[in-house]
Amino acid sequence: MNSTQVSYFTLAAYFDTGGFKYLYFIVLMSLYLLIVSANVLLIVVICSNRSLHEPMYLFLCSLFVNELYGSTGLFPFLLVQILSDIHTVAAPLCFLQVYCVHSYGAVEYLNLAVMSYDRYLAICYPLQYNTRMTRDKIAALIAVTWLYPCCAMVVSLSLSSPLQLCGNIIHKVYCDTHSVLKLACSDTNVINIYGLIATFSTISVSLLVILYTYIKILKVCFSGCKQTRQKAVSTCTPHLASLLNFSIGASFEIIQSRFNMSSVPNVLRIFLSLYFLTCQPLFNPVLYGLKMSKIRAICKSLISNADY
Repeated sequence: MNSTQVSYFTLAAYFDTGGFKYLYFIVLMSLYLLIVSANVLLIVVICSNRSLHEPMYLFLCSLFVNELYGSTGLFPFLLVQILSDIHTVAAPLCFLQVYCVHSYGAVEYLNLAVMSYDRYLAICYPLQYNTRMTRDKIAALIAVTWLYPCCAMVVSLSLSSPLQLCGNIIHKVYCDTHSVLKLACSDTNVINIYGLIATFSTISVSLLVILYTYIKILKVCFSGCKQTRQKAVSTCTPHLASLLNFSIGASFEIIQSRFNMSSVPNVLRIFLSLYFLTCQPLFNPVLYGLKMSKIRAICKSLISNADY
């Protein structure tokens, strides 16, 4: 194919599943409905109960909104492609999915960093917590968590969408920046450098904040009483589990994008590429819903009242 502006992309990672495509459709639809219902339930619980209008729960609400955003950027697209016999996607829709997938990942990391900072203040400065974590500060942290990735992705798309492409075949089941850039025959140095800087700054800043806050928290735990240690463990365990789960999923995606994975079975490659977009949105509401006693108690009361 000559250098041109393509109007559509072909997703080559899909394979013929015959009659099983309806089974896959039902399984993925059920998973998506479970993700939506779990995250919406927790968002409603936090927003509708004044006792949960605390910084920790507001940051959790932001996290659950992001899980809805990320899964909605993937699942409807995936469900349509599974039922389709021709796995093509219009270029504007492909770039829209690129925007959703990458901004979701950045928001997730920044949100986890903000949550670790909140736990740091609560555990290390309990008497000054309310004066340090004000409403204005909460609003500013949430705004930065969302605005920075969204603005960064606007710049990224403005640099990548005008590129001249020498092909239109993407060897994945959804669109991402790296797959599109591999098709370019025009110079990609600017977008590559920008992408590395934006990705490195987002991940490194987030991980540095998390590392710093947990070092401080550990110091307080070792020097504090048993009650302080128990509080730290109960509030930090879900956060660390969420961070680990998302980092594993993101690592799978980075490895698959940067290295030749042709020796890995196609089904396994698809699973690894979808891990951080499917497991995290389901993992977080289950984890926090079960671990946070306040949320668990309110959810139980809502369910019991619904039975009547």
